[in-house]
Amino acid sequence: SYQNEGESEGLASVFSNRTSRKSASRSDSDGMADSEGYRNPTEVQMSQLVLPCHTNQRGELSVGQLLKWIDATACLSAERHAGCPCVTASMDDIYFEHTISVGQVVNIKAKVNRAFNSSMEVGIQVVSEDLCSEKQWCVCKALATFVAHRELSKVKLKPTMPRTEEEKTEHSVAAERRRMRLVYADTIKDLLANCVIQDDLESRDCSHMVPAEKTRVESVELVLPPHANHQGNTFGGQIMAWMENVATIAASRLCRAHPTLKAIEMFHFRGPSQVGDRLVLKAIVNNAFKHSMEVGVCVEAYRQEAETHRRHINSAFMTFVVLGADDQPQMLPWIRPQPGDGERRYREASARKKIRLDRKYIVSCKQAEMPLSVPWDPSNQVYLSYNNVSSLKMLVAKDDWVLSSESSQVADPTLPAFLPLSSQRSVELVQQVDEDDAIYHVISPALGGDPKPQDFIILASRRKPCDIGEPYVIALRSVTLPTHRETPEYRRGETVCSGFCFWREGDQLTKVSYYNQATPGVLKYVTTNVSGLSSEFYTTFKACEQFLLDNRNDLAPSLQTL
Repeated sequence: SYQNEGESEGLASVFSNRTSRKSASRSDSDGMADSEGYRNPTEVQMSQLVLPCHTNQRGELSVGQLLKWIDATACLSAERHAGCPCVTASMDDIYFEHTISVGQVVNIKAKVNRAFNSSMEVGIQVVSEDLCSEKQWCVCKALATFVAHRELSKVKLKPTMPRTEEEKTEHSVAAERRRMRLVYADTIKDLLANCVIQDDLESRDCSHMVPAEKTRVESVELVLPPHANHQGNTFGGQIMAWMENVATIAASRLCRAHPTLKAIEMFHFRGPSQVGDRLVLKAIVNNAFKHSMEVGVCVEAYRQEAETHRRHINSAFMTFVVLGADDQPQMLPWIRPQPGDGERRYREASARKKIRLDRKYIVSCKQAEMPLSVPWDPSNQVYLSYNNVSSLKMLVAKDDWVLSSESSQVADPTLPAFLPLSSQRSVELVQQVDEDDAIYHVISPALGGDPKPQDFIILASRRKPCDIGEPYVIALRSVTLPTHRETPEYRRGETVCSGFCFWREGDQLTKVSYYNQATPGVLKYVTTNVSGLSSEFYTTFKACEQFLLDNRNDLAPSLQTL
């Protein structure tokens, strides 16, 4: 067993890492390069002084202009790694945390987190800087997918070689994010089809509503050479800027004020457009909530005026708010959708809001801000599975794991002892979510002299290796189910992050590691000797080892595929 002394997003591990305090002291702006001068070979930096020509009516940097700079920086990073032209394939959710004023500087950093066959994930960090006060603010973080394109031959990208702890973490989690992107469209369709959408459309006072049709905007843009890259394809950032423009007009027609863009939902470019194309951009307010509104934007392309068929380039959903003098969101008027498609968009916007909040809560927020057990329902299962596996991968990626010895003087009554499921007192399969995820009700023996056995509601997520040298992962975390509430018979246990990693190291050897992350409140029960583990944890790992040895013949066929 190994130990690492660090904290991850406010949750302390029962392990220890010698470099954690040094790493924690680094600022976010230095996160892409370590203190010894190492710089990622794919890193690209752009700094822009915000001039009046870059701003909107409030004197703040236009989000459309920012998106163009973000896309250009990320594209340069992707092309530095690929060695050939690249195009924007998709952009994940972007949440804008801070506005940027005239005279301030925008600092953008981009680097390739991981390369797959012909696509790669690029991480982007945007920071604003006030030159007078020397203060800096994080504006947003973004993840973009780029595809390498070569005219005469198929591109096979070289793998990235992560060196720092942060690079190893991003490299490992990038595979899980890619998995989530690939099923994103189907996930949204399933959720919209199966979720019960609560709205008060029938009960609202229609006399005080704004007809949705009053917010409709249609605009056409001619793609000129300055809008295109060296291949003649329209820059993705330019298309996003045009989309932001029509969306802002639609939002302004509802609120009769100057709205602020707060979020852009993940979207995918369905096809390219070239110099000479006409792009038709359509926007309409789909729904207005108490303090925010969703605007849907669609982009279509055609080549000649006589063409009747238009190519669907992209669709996106943008969330706007109206800020008052105190910078707090103001109440918005209700929207009255048109019958038919308008009501469909209205209800789908309500569903997307719930999905968006779940996704931001589970995927984006810090683990310290989440309860140990997260409620389980169909609308968040994809993101809980993602968070489950990525949390374990981030724990595994920590540097300087060292061999630890047992300290048998301290019993740990709060640490859950996750023996292999087959060795527990009772295991019930509650729900087979999909091929890779399942929920179990596990009852384990009592610990630390407690007369009551412990029970857990566990989401178990497994992932096969997606590249040579990567582990087979089984991640575990607690969830809550209305059908399995806590009972007086058992003491309900919880885990925020635990699981197993299996590394194949030859035909006859497989390395198995078990990880268990604990909250700060648990650490008082762990031995004060930071070089040792609690006896309960050590016993757990030894039990896992014995289980694997006893069942090696049954496990052999499965391990051969790792």
